[in-house]
Amino acid sequence: MDTEQRIQLAETRVFKAVFPNTTNHYDTLFGGTAMLLMDEIAFITATRFTRKRMVTVSSDRIDFTHPIPAGTIIELVGKVQHIGNTSLRISVDIYVEEMYSFSREKAITGTFTFVAIDEHKKPVKIIDEQV
Repeated sequence: MDTEQRIQLAETRVFKAVFPNTTNHYDTLFGGTAMLLMDEIAFITATRFTRKRMVTVSSDRIDFTHPIPAGTIIELVGKVQHIGNTSLRISVDIYVEEMYSFSREKAITGTFTFVAIDEHKKPVKIIDEQV
C-alpha cells in the first residue's frame, strides 16, 4: 500500500451528541472537553496510519470559531497532514450540526503532533524502509 492510500485509510470520523454534562455555564461544549476529544481522534488517526505506538508531543493551535451548544451533534474528523521521520502531524476539525435541521458548520480546528516510539519509549521511523 502506498503512502496516499494509507493517508486516506487513516482518516477518522466520530460523531457524538453534546449533552449537558459536557457543557459549561454558557450551555456550550466545554473547551477542555473539545480538546480531549480532539487529542483522542488525533491519536486514533496517527495510530491507524502508522500501526505503531504513538504519543502526543504538542498541540500546535486550536481555534474555536463557533460555540457548540448543548443538544447538538458534533463530528470530529482527523486527517494526516504531514509525515516526518519520527513524527506525524494530524489535523482535527469539529463540525457542529443541529439535531433537527440540516444546518452544519465547522466550529473548531486544531493540529496535533505525535511521535512514534518503540517498547523502550525511544523514537522510531514513521514509515519503515522497504527492503
